[in-house]
Amino acid sequence: MLTALVLWLVFTWCFGLAQIHGQEMFPALKDGDLCVIYRRQLMDLMGEKVVRKDVIAYTVDGRRYFGRVAAKAGDIVVIDENGSVMVNGSPDSREILYPTYPRGELTYPYHVPEGYVYVLGDRRTDTVDSRDLGPVSLDSVEGKVLSILRRRGL
Repeated sequence: MLTALVLWLVFTWCFGLAQIHGQEMFPALKDGDLCVIYRRQLMDLMGEKVVRKDVIAYTVDGRRYFGRVAAKAGDIVVIDENGSVMVNGSPDSREILYPTYPRGELTYPYHVPEGYVYVLGDRRTDTVDSRDLGPVSLDSVEGKVLSILRRRGL
């Protein structure tokens, strides 16, 4: 009974499991993958922060999304009509297979407000991210993805 209680606490308060639905983070995360999430409550307790390039799970209007933190509070994001992303004057250095075009109501250059992060999906042409939803509140962040369990063979 004690073991069950400890496991329940670990997997509800410290870590979580979530299944990926869709291809918004392809190729990093694929439809059907299971992710182990390091919950934000534990991150806060351990003094860890959400930083650029972290893959996070977040909730907006009751729906869970996955995305990569492109910028944090205080950063300036520029997305131009040529499909490139600049953060604080430096190009996005990750190898993204898809171009990034501005969408939604944000105007660029965009200054990320305090208490928020700017999130982009890796499959930039077919994803819902901060270009559509606006910046993501840190209160909406469930945690960061620690590990991926591919669905093949499950």
